[in-house]
Amino acid sequence: MLTGNMTTPRVRVSHVGIAVPSIAAALPFYRDVLGLEPGHPETADGATIVGLALGDVHVELLEPRDPDGPVARFLAKRGPGIHHVCYRVPDLDRALERCRAAGYRLIDDVPRRGASGRRIAFVHPKATAGILLELTE
Repeated sequence: MLTGNMTTPRVRVSHVGIAVPSIAAALPFYRDVLGLEPGHPETADGATIVGLALGDVHVELLEPRDPDGPVARFLAKRGPGIHHVCYRVPDLDRALERCRAAGYRLIDDVPRRGASGRRIAFVHPKATAGILLELTE
């Protein structure tokens, strides 16, 4: 378990990634029912991503573009639903260092660029009670 400075108020939920077969089919609920304004589509990790702001937290709709990519594999195995939760941390390198020291299995040993050019890294769901976690700064 991560303890100490990582639990400061600066650690917060950044976004929830939701895997969908079609952003066009999923978007009307968020736009027309909830009144959220969709951001411009981006591409990362073999998926098209559209973000929707809910205050300080975002929802990212993830539509696969690459049939062998992680979102496509998720949809094939589990169907539409929550793909991952992303936590914003004050120091991504330090958070990964602490994960390694605590024995958590990482998908990304070093940060890489994700949507909007943010530095990100994923923690394997087998290390986090079945939830794919993304860390970002």
